[in-house]
Amino acid sequence: MDGVDKIIAQWNRERPDLDVAPMALLGRLGRLRELILHRQEEVFARFGLNSSGFDVLATLRRSGSPYRLSPGELMEQMMISSGTMTNRIDQLVKAGLVERRQNPDDRRGMIVSLTEKGFTLIDEAVTAHVENQHKLVSMLAEPERTALDDLLKGYLTRLGYPSSDE
Repeated sequence: MDGVDKIIAQWNRERPDLDVAPMALLGRLGRLRELILHRQEEVFARFGLNSSGFDVLATLRRSGSPYRLSPGELMEQMMISSGTMTNRIDQLVKAGLVERRQNPDDRRGMIVSLTEKGFTLIDEAVTAHVENQHKLVSMLAEPERTALDDLLKGYLTRLGYPSSDE
């Protein structure tokens, strides 16, 4: 019995009229999310980053050369608000990891691009991040990973989570 099983047993005892079975799955998914986030933050911290900063740098890096996007494109790809994006960009500019430039395609707008320092940092950080991800799934056999991935993908799709426009 794990902690979630104990919670379920308590609810079954106190409220036998409720079917709390979904609480077990969702509770475990929540605990798994927290554990993964904690382990990821530990890796990001080694590079002076948090998940927010890592996400911006990684989005710019994976966009391909010349590693620049408008704030609107960043917001769309990261699915966050403009206020949140402005704060993240400000912090990364202060750290010298990104810079704002005038958008060559729209003189009224700005473009955010990786600096050389930011490019080097995100390449090192994403390498460590991927190594960490491998460690986090290493206790699952390949068929288990594939099955779990397929189940979660299907579940997210049925819940209406966007898949093609991320």
